[in-house]
Amino acid sequence: MLKFIFLTLFTMPLVAFKGSWHKLQISVYGGSILFMLVNSFPGMMGLTSYSFGCDVVSYGLILLSFWICGLMFSASQGVYKDNYSDTMFSFLILFLLLMLVLTFSSSSILFFYIYFEASLIPTLFLILGWGYQPERIQAGTYLLFYTLLVSLPLLIGIFVSYENLDTLFYIYFSGPSAVTSTLMYLVMIGAFLVKMPMFLAHLWLPKAHVEAPVSGSMILAGVLLKLGGYGLFRVLGMVVSKALAYNYIWVSVSLIGGVLVSLICLRQSDLKSLVAYSSVAHMGLVLGGMMTLNYWGMCGAYMMMIAHGLCSSGLFSLTNMVYERLGSRSLLINKGLINLMPSMSLWWFLLSSANMAAPPTLNLLGELSLLNSLVAWSWASMVALMLISFFSAAYTLYLYSFSQHGKWSFSGYGSMSGTTREYLVLVLHWLPLNLLILKSEAGILWI
Repeated sequence: MLKFIFLTLFTMPLVAFKGSWHKLQISVYGGSILFMLVNSFPGMMGLTSYSFGCDVVSYGLILLSFWICGLMFSASQGVYKDNYSDTMFSFLILFLLLMLVLTFSSSSILFFYIYFEASLIPTLFLILGWGYQPERIQAGTYLLFYTLLVSLPLLIGIFVSYENLDTLFYIYFSGPSAVTSTLMYLVMIGAFLVKMPMFLAHLWLPKAHVEAPVSGSMILAGVLLKLGGYGLFRVLGMVVSKALAYNYIWVSVSLIGGVLVSLICLRQSDLKSLVAYSSVAHMGLVLGGMMTLNYWGMCGAYMMMIAHGLCSSGLFSLTNMVYERLGSRSLLINKGLINLMPSMSLWWFLLSSANMAAPPTLNLLGELSLLNSLVAWSWASMVALMLISFFSAAYTLYLYSFSQHGKWSFSGYGSMSGTTREYLVLVLHWLPLNLLILKSEAGILWI
């Protein structure tokens, strides 16, 4: 594993290459090396060294990080075309990729915390340096303070855990006697609830998404939200005695929040804002399933995180393609796109149907597992789940029909349909989303 991390580190000077194609190849190459390394061992834990290791959950999320970072280069063609600090931009993406690889492969919770926080820095610079509006400074402040406010208690909690357990390795963190204090339970899971983000602590996310460049939105939706879920996977075993007593609070907040956020989606007039709020609704479902602490919930949460990473990132890149042509993300201007970009309308349909968990997408498999876990946990959750499923279809249809149909704006007359690069970006989001369901044992039978 250490060799693989050093390989990622030494690819960073390659940002000197001009053009995004080379950088896409570098990212795909790194992901392929990991794929081959892991398959060459009889067990997934064979890729272990010092304080770094790889199990099924971290393996899937590291591959997702490589995939999304490669696509970020291709989707951000405007930065390279205008020579807008493109070398610095590439360096930040590769540095962020390195931090994500280190975060997901850390077997020590202190290393995990350090790299978890370090991933904030390149994200903040991406928003501040390449964002579109002056409000990006406020968005960066929201992102930083929401996350850092709950991270310091987590660091203190890690030190207290070390004092009690004499270890920082996840593998020794399980057991009912690991944490018996309610305050420690809140401290250990608080940072991850904000990072998910849970409803009531989610306001930083839509702001960061709307102000970020397309690459920032793609990595935020694709991978950075999954850091919260991954952290919960690691610490819930440690706080299981208190989790069994108090998790009903987070499940209730997630389900009620999912319904309310779905209603908020129905009144959005900004394409990016709508996709960002739909992320909050989906991650609420993930959090609810995970907090039930049962087999279906954990597996469904993992599948949904991978599926949401691909689907949401694809929708953000589509939104950016429209923005580059019409200069606006408003639904009042982006109407009748099927007349202006007919071939792009197919991709709007395919990714929108994935967003509402239509078959044969991975979203469907994840959502079915989460529904199973939540209904088994409590029959009362069926009401909220029915509403979330219904409104999920409603706001996705609203997004698709409002943007593709209707009388088009005069500003769109000079626009053109997609380029080869754009179709490649969309295909590489959509293909794994629909093909991974054919080999879903790794996501469903991993516990």
